[in-house]
Amino acid sequence: MNEVNKQLLDKYVSSIEQQLLKFTENKPELYGVLCHAMEYSLMAGGKRLRPVLCLEFYRMCGGKDIDSILDVACALELIHTFSLIHDDLPCMDNDDFRRGKPSCHKAFPENIALLAGDALNTLAFEVISNAALEGRISAQSAVMLISVLSKGVGVDGMIGGQVIDLMCEGKEIDIETLNKLQSLKTGALIEAACVMGVILSGRFEMIPQAAEYASALGRAFQIVDDLLDVNGSFEELGKPIGSDKQQNKCTYVTLLGETRSRQIASQLTMQALGHLTKFENNLFLSELTEDMLNRRK
Repeated sequence: MNEVNKQLLDKYVSSIEQQLLKFTENKPELYGVLCHAMEYSLMAGGKRLRPVLCLEFYRMCGGKDIDSILDVACALELIHTFSLIHDDLPCMDNDDFRRGKPSCHKAFPENIALLAGDALNTLAFEVISNAALEGRISAQSAVMLISVLSKGVGVDGMIGGQVIDLMCEGKEIDIETLNKLQSLKTGALIEAACVMGVILSGRFEMIPQAAEYASALGRAFQIVDDLLDVNGSFEELGKPIGSDKQQNKCTYVTLLGETRSRQIASQLTMQALGHLTKFENNLFLSELTEDMLNRRK
């Protein structure tokens, strides 16, 4: 990524993290521990990819006032963080570390961690509703955003994918099942991020193109994740390596091997870049898309 685009990415991430802190700055005495747990996981680091995608599609589609919709874009990070808290719980993946720090249920009581995830989930929709009530977005846009985000999270999205993942542990599955699993578990929220950016811009006719880009990016992103679980390191990823194998999960690497997985991730990245040509001022996102293929964390 060139220096100008690197600076833009840093600016996005800085603005996102400042906004995330605002969500939990008030910590009522009687239940402040909940806000502390929410903030602990929200501020544990991460790429902030989903809100960045939302903001960038908003910008590419002609959106001018990023500050006015920043909190709406950050609703995606609230959802993503909620999913990570719940993923790490003993009843799910039972992971003790996330982003190099103890998981939320290790830093706080397990019941508080569970409720912190629940609170982040519901807060996302409160943020979108408030943006409409304050007149920063239209009521129509708010309804569309809530529809897209709730579908991306729910039974036909991320949570549905998590169920498939749990049900398939220790089983051999075919590539079609794996593609469906990951299109829901990982891809659905990435697609929601891109589509939400278009909705916020008002360029509704560009929604299909954004969704096509997101579909290719989401699969490539997951394949790279699977590769990193095999040949990454704790220092780079901030969590134990080899957890997929330990939990007997079927991944692109176990099903296709490392070489073929890398080839498919590269092909999908090229497809995603092709979809971006339908958008003006796409250089930043094109470079970020390529960087996602070569990332080490």
